[in-house]
Amino acid sequence: MATTVVIDPLLRLKQVLTVFPVSRSMWYQGVKDGVYPKGVKIGPKAVAWRSSEIRALIDASPRTDELDD
Repeated sequence: MATTVVIDPLLRLKQVLTVFPVSRSMWYQGVKDGVYPKGVKIGPKAVAWRSSEIRALIDASPRTDELDD
């Protein structure tokens, strides 16, 4: 029986903000408010986010061309 391993890369905040352009403080406020996904602690002072959760956030967000209608 074969086992399938799904790899879900982790993104640091700088990488997240390049694909979801909000300010750093707005991002952390959104995490606190439950609007954005919580990070995964990867070290004593390091946090990262699952790329699948960021992709889902982007997919669920309205596109800018849809806002113009």
